[in-house]
Amino acid sequence: MTSSPMLHPFGITKKGEPVTQITLSSDAISCEILTYGGTIRRLFVPDRSGCPVDVVLGFDTIADYEAQDKYMGALVGRCANRIAHGTFSLEGASYSLAVNNGPNHLHGGLMGFNQKIWTVEEVSGQHVILSLVSQDGEEGYPGCLTVRVTYRLEQNTLSIHYHAVCDKTTVCNLTNHSYFNLSGHNSGPVLEQQLKLFASSYTPADETSIPTGEVAPTAGTPMDFAVLTPIGERIEADFQPLIWGAGYDHNWVIDGTIGTLRPAAQAYSQQTGIVMDVATTMPGVQFYTGNYVESTPVGKAGAVYDRRHGFCLETQFYPDAIHHTQFPSPVLHPGQNYDHTTTFHFSVK
Repeated sequence: MTSSPMLHPFGITKKGEPVTQITLSSDAISCEILTYGGTIRRLFVPDRSGCPVDVVLGFDTIADYEAQDKYMGALVGRCANRIAHGTFSLEGASYSLAVNNGPNHLHGGLMGFNQKIWTVEEVSGQHVILSLVSQDGEEGYPGCLTVRVTYRLEQNTLSIHYHAVCDKTTVCNLTNHSYFNLSGHNSGPVLEQQLKLFASSYTPADETSIPTGEVAPTAGTPMDFAVLTPIGERIEADFQPLIWGAGYDHNWVIDGTIGTLRPAAQAYSQQTGIVMDVATTMPGVQFYTGNYVESTPVGKAGAVYDRRHGFCLETQFYPDAIHHTQFPSPVLHPGQNYDHTTTFHFSVK
C-alpha cells in the first residue's frame, strides 16, 4: 500500500456541494474517509491469510449516503445518542431541539454533523484532520462549537481523536457510527461473531431508549459480555431491554477511569480470524446490532445490507446524560477543551 495521500472527488450533494474522498494507508491497513459526514466509507484489514477484508458497511455514491438515515460510518454530533423530549436546560436557559426519534432527539437532529461537509485541515498518507464549525443556535444548541477530528492509521490501528471548543456553555458528545462486520461488509448477519465488553454495568432504559438513571450490573443477564460471546446467542432472550430495543441498542458503562485510554470492547470473527480491540477515553459505549438496517440503499459493489448485518460500538457520554446529574456530564463550558480518543486495533487469530 502506498504512503502518499490520495484525495479525489466522490460526487456532489443535492445542494451542489462537492464531496472529497481521502485514502489513508499504513503498512497493514487502509481506509477511505469522506468529507460528507466525516464518514468512514471503507476499512481494509488483513484476515488470517493476509487478504484484505473491508470490515465496514457503506455505499458507492453520495446519493446513496444522502438517501439513508442510519448514520452509516459518519461522525455524529453535536450530541450523539438521545436527549429526552428534545429539551434541556443550561445555566437557567431552556433549549428545544428537533424530535427525530419517537418522542426524543437523536444524534444531533435533522441536520446533524453526519450530513455536513467537513473541511480538510491537514492530510498525509496516514492521517487527516477534519474540521467543522457549528454555529450558535444550529439545531437548537447554544454556542458556536468548533470541532476538529483526526483520523490516523498507525500500523494495525485506526485512531479517532475528537477536539472541540465552544464560546457558550453547551452539550457536546461526539462519536463515530461505523457498522462493523469482521467477516466482510457483504457477508451477511453478524450474529455468529463474538463480542467482549469491558463493562460490568449498563444503563437500563425505557421503551423509547431513554435511561432510567439506574446503573445496573450486567452479571446474570443477556447484557453480560464479560467474555467473548456470540452476538446472537441471547439477542432474542425474553428480556425487556432487548424486546424494547429490538435487539442490542444500549449503553454500557466502561470499566476504569474516564479520560484514560482503556479497553472498551473486543470483537472477533471466526470466519476471517479478524480481531478488533476498541479502547477509548469516553465513559460509555453504545453497542447496537443494526436492528433497523434493512431499509438502506444497496451497499458497496451491490451488497445487500439487511437487519443485523453490522454492529456499532459508539463510544460516548451516556444517552440523555444532560438530564441525569449522576452520569458523567456532557456539558462543555467556554475555555474547556473537549478532548477524547477512541482506537480500533486489528489483529488475527
